[in-house]
Amino acid sequence: MKARDWERRLYTAAHPFAYPLLRAAARRGPIVRVPGVGVVVNDASLARRVLMDGETFRKDGPGSPGELWTPVLGPSVLLNMEGEAHRVLRRRLAELFVPSYTEALCARVLDEPLARLTDRLRRGATVDLVDAARLLAGTVIAEVIGLDTRTEAAYRDLFEQGERVVSTVSLRTRRLSPSQVRRARAVLDPLGDVAAKAYFTGDESTVMGRMRALGLSEDEARGAAGAFFLTGTETVATLLPRLIALLADHGQLARVAADGALLDRAIDEAMRVTTPTPVMLRSVHRPATVGGVAIRPGERVLIVTHNCCRALGPFDLDRPHPPELRRLWFGAGPHFCLGYPLAMAQLRRVARTLLAAGPLTITRRAAARGVLIPTYRHLGVRLGRGVA
Repeated sequence: MKARDWERRLYTAAHPFAYPLLRAAARRGPIVRVPGVGVVVNDASLARRVLMDGETFRKDGPGSPGELWTPVLGPSVLLNMEGEAHRVLRRRLAELFVPSYTEALCARVLDEPLARLTDRLRRGATVDLVDAARLLAGTVIAEVIGLDTRTEAAYRDLFEQGERVVSTVSLRTRRLSPSQVRRARAVLDPLGDVAAKAYFTGDESTVMGRMRALGLSEDEARGAAGAFFLTGTETVATLLPRLIALLADHGQLARVAADGALLDRAIDEAMRVTTPTPVMLRSVHRPATVGGVAIRPGERVLIVTHNCCRALGPFDLDRPHPPELRRLWFGAGPHFCLGYPLAMAQLRRVARTLLAAGPLTITRRAAARGVLIPTYRHLGVRLGRGVA
């Protein structure tokens, strides 16, 4: 297989039926009604318009993320809220994730495992970046939740628990079944207990302790911990190996390693191509017309972020993103991803460490199956020239 075909392979391995359908929808136009699915948006400008209108297109109605996750996480976790209650909670939580705090948090918990990773590479070992990314993402989210653990096995287990919950969802899922809700709560309720303990301890050096200081309730802290856990591990852990693979496959590893100013651009371009949130859902609450298509209350809108992003073309570090596409994979408007600064802090620190270790060679790779966010099953790298 050609190196540049791997991104398509990852999507087809993860979603062998849904992915071809999503790509076929893109060929039908910027916005189309698909029977049994909903109104499908494939254009970045139209997607941004929908995301910015939180009164018409909401996350708390039929077919929305709220319908999917409220039975698991409770009613107050941002991703299932709208209106004034959403604005108040978001304003409080936003204070937790300012860049200065997220950079310090990542330095505190990642510097030691990254030093070990660098040492392994420099001793000539082959490192599986998929496993390394899961370990590092688990380390950070354990710190956020307040989990008192310091072993690699515990961090891997934490990631795997989240992966099991998320893997119950497919691109076609409208709501979780009672058995799926029970399985998800069996994972998330104990983590909520951990978060509550950290919350009541009140240590303001921790995220949960800061929530209490900001006046959030215990239930809000529990719900936020569950949401951070589900969304904060997969995005970073799946993107990191794909970022390194994209740079290698397009001959850009040495260039970004030599010019640190390119790193943020590389991360943004990798996120555009990989699209960590391939589909976003909204429930229609009042009549609207978008792109010439009349949309009725009660309908479901699927923003196919992947189609919107891939319309710009293949991976290219030198092509600027148009304004309508800017970080669309993190959303837009009132629901732009609250954890964006934390995700970027992790990605910058880990990618910078890998690039500084020396020239990387991909030794082996395979696509993962049965996952929600497409990713590699393994991606082996070592120091040396050339790409496998």
